[in-house]
Amino acid sequence: MADNANEHEKHESAAESLIDKITEKFHGSDSSSSDSDDDDKGIKSAASSAKAKIYRLFGREQPVHKVLGGGKPADIFLWRDKKVSAGVLGFATAIWVLFELIEYHLLSLVCHMLILGLAIIFLWSNASSFINKSPPKIPEVVLREDIVIGVANALRIEFNRAFAILRDIVSGKDLKKFLAVIAGLWVLSMLGSCFNFLTLFYICFVLLHTVPLLYEKYDDQIDAFAEKAEVELKKQYAVFDAKVLSKIPKGPLKDKKFL
Repeated sequence: MADNANEHEKHESAAESLIDKITEKFHGSDSSSSDSDDDDKGIKSAASSAKAKIYRLFGREQPVHKVLGGGKPADIFLWRDKKVSAGVLGFATAIWVLFELIEYHLLSLVCHMLILGLAIIFLWSNASSFINKSPPKIPEVVLREDIVIGVANALRIEFNRAFAILRDIVSGKDLKKFLAVIAGLWVLSMLGSCFNFLTLFYICFVLLHTVPLLYEKYDDQIDAFAEKAEVELKKQYAVFDAKVLSKIPKGPLKDKKFL
């Protein structure tokens, strides 16, 4: 009898220990799942904060394709369609070679193209009755008044904005902006003395087809280098401001009313 009682107690203790293990396992899984959720949330928050702290050139927060406006022009600049991009760049190169290297004049080119086009259409219109073919359909081109007014209003808004920016620059309120504009104009004058307008335009066009592509491909390395350069420039500007700019007297610009 005593042996049976001992065996019964052993079975009960074994059953209780098994139940305890099962409950601990369930509790452990719940706590581990909650801990994993907390860890996932922490990882996501840390990733978002780390992403927000990443330096981007000119404060860029969107992809390069969006910065360029998206659509077909951005696809051309970033070589999404290589045939179209190569065709546009090849056409610009042909124009540059024609006017710059061969020294063909724009007015002569326009006149020769008009002569050729008018001659072809005129001969086609008169020869259509002899060769039993329909004459060419020449579309009637008419400028609509609303389009002209819209373009004029857009130009007016842009000119007024440019005048406001120029007035803000010369008002003496922001010396940093004034020096940046002076430096930019000086660089443009130096480039203008080295190249003519067509060559400068062609260089800018080629840069638009190469620089965004390279930046999109190596943006991390370029952003890291730009961050270091910006820090160094800020240090140099702080020294220049403390030694020179802070000693220049500044006076408020009085607004004048013009009739």
